[in-house]
Amino acid sequence: MSDLKSALSVVATGLTAQAGRLNLIAQNIANAETPGYRRKLTAFEATTLGPGETGVRLVRAGLDRRELPREFRPGHPMADDAGYVLGSNVSLTIEMADAREAQRSYEANLRSFDNARQMTRSLLDLLRR
Repeated sequence: MSDLKSALSVVATGLTAQAGRLNLIAQNIANAETPGYRRKLTAFEATTLGPGETGVRLVRAGLDRRELPREFRPGHPMADDAGYVLGSNVSLTIEMADAREAQRSYEANLRSFDNARQMTRSLLDLLRR
């Protein structure tokens, strides 16, 4: 049973990390039109769960340091003296691609969880016979 617990705990870290990644992607998409908003970046880091068990966790890598686009909008309340407003450096195309990747990784972790559960059920069925 400890192998099952180990497998499930590793899978759980992957599920948690991908869910957190999807949350940050959603924040980026929601703020794509917010003036001065910088895209939040994420990274994964290995974490030790126990002896011989390594999982993954999400770390916030910081903000995208690319230059913010400038838009000429002289009547905007956030415009500078020259009439320019800093836009957002969020690309919806990149965010959607990242969301698709995170979704697929989340689904792969769910399949791994389901496979471990089915193998345990099969083992229990064999032991009952």
